[in-house]
Amino acid sequence: MAVGAREPTDMGPRGKPPRRGESTFLLQYGFVIDQEACIGCHACTVACKAENNVPVGSFRTFVKYVDVGSYPDVTRQFLVQRCNQCTSAPCVAICPVNALVKRPDGIVDVDREACIGCRACMQACPYDAIYLNEDLRAVEKCHFCAHRVERGLEPACAVVCPVRAIIPGDFDDPESEVSQLVRMKATRARREEQGTGPNVRYVGASELTLVPGIARRERSYMWSERPSSQVESPNTDRDVRPDATVSLDVEAKVEWGWPVALYLLTKSIAGGAALLAPFSSVLGVAPPRFFFEAIALAFTAITVFLLVEDLAKPMAFYRLFTRPNWNSWLVKGGVLLSVFGATTAAILVLDVFSPGGELVEPLRWVNALLGALVAGYTAFLFRQCKGRDLWEGPTVLPHLIVQAALCGAAICIPWTQGVGAAQFLFAICAGMHIALIVAENFLPHPTENGKQALGYLTSLPLLGVSARSLSIALAAAAAILAFLPLGALVAAAFATASLFAYEHAFVRAGQLPPLS
Repeated sequence: MAVGAREPTDMGPRGKPPRRGESTFLLQYGFVIDQEACIGCHACTVACKAENNVPVGSFRTFVKYVDVGSYPDVTRQFLVQRCNQCTSAPCVAICPVNALVKRPDGIVDVDREACIGCRACMQACPYDAIYLNEDLRAVEKCHFCAHRVERGLEPACAVVCPVRAIIPGDFDDPESEVSQLVRMKATRARREEQGTGPNVRYVGASELTLVPGIARRERSYMWSERPSSQVESPNTDRDVRPDATVSLDVEAKVEWGWPVALYLLTKSIAGGAALLAPFSSVLGVAPPRFFFEAIALAFTAITVFLLVEDLAKPMAFYRLFTRPNWNSWLVKGGVLLSVFGATTAAILVLDVFSPGGELVEPLRWVNALLGALVAGYTAFLFRQCKGRDLWEGPTVLPHLIVQAALCGAAICIPWTQGVGAAQFLFAICAGMHIALIVAENFLPHPTENGKQALGYLTSLPLLGVSARSLSIALAAAAAILAFLPLGALVAAAFATASLFAYEHAFVRAGQLPPLS
């Protein structure tokens, strides 16, 4: 027993503590946190850092402060935040290399050696409970002090709490203290609307602390400046309590930036080239031989490069294939890109050695389907990102397909003689792209996170103007230029710039609303 540790009541239930890899117990460890007792002393934060060697600037547990009222009638409310050891953990589902696992005792743990640093788990977590250890280039999080639990000890945060506001235990054991507390007292959890089944329950927590975005956030906290990247004001009519201010919290970084927006664009170009290749004669397009396949293969290679380069451990990308999690759309997308690239290369080779051979056209039809799948699979990946409600909207999949078709048409129009079907297809796709951008404003966004993200989407700047408005203007100009003499190349350039501007704003806006 560690010096100063209380005798554990729930940490070794049903005869013995669970060991890694065992599957004989039905357990679900979690916490009940009594915010009526919590005094906001940060002893849990310090103990966690010391016990788990948490880097400076990162936290596995943290106490959020919200100040309510105006001088001299001011109160301070606290909320102890950490991983919720979710019953249906989205971070486990999205991790492409099984680096995050749901143990038999319900603890969500991380294998830092297996992690490749894709940071998808950080997008999937609705609680901002995962951080990237820059030194190890791997993600880390609260793992319920699993190394202590396996010895029958309580997590360090529970041991040091001076008022016993942190009570750990097994929610699946009806006789455990946490189960009894949940039966006796009214408890709430954070962001239950995400359907993750959080296993951190709060007694006496205020809505002002539990629901992100109700309390105002100034440009600085009580002891620190907020990162400049996080203080952009969203264009939203959502009500914010003027008498409530978040005075202390942890800011999450925007982990996916312009490389992800560029990847969406290059993937659209690759998929669009394959999508329209079988229709070249119908569209009146006469490009050089191998043109569509060469474009598709080149931009597939760029897409793969961007994906790999954006990893914290680029040289470990092969683990997507050596230890794949087939529930993750990162793995499924990697397989799709590989099959698409191989099929595109096969068409090129066949057309080189057997020009106009009987296999080329059938394979082009197969590749058109693969191109659509390559363009659209990111919508399913985004739906696994439970922390980014904007990305889960119903228009994401059709919008990605429209973007691919727009890119394919942009590739076609320079090779047409005069005005033909390709220009009309290009203009139609540009119009649909604009319509889907505008439609985002009128779609229902059932969660506060989604409403806040939409506000950011409409106001985020690019080159000094709204990125969303810039995207619409560029797409409209492209549609007109496509019909003008010598305007095809400029129209194609405007269309790709429009897509990048929108995706840049869309990817960023989804990550800006606070999750804590």
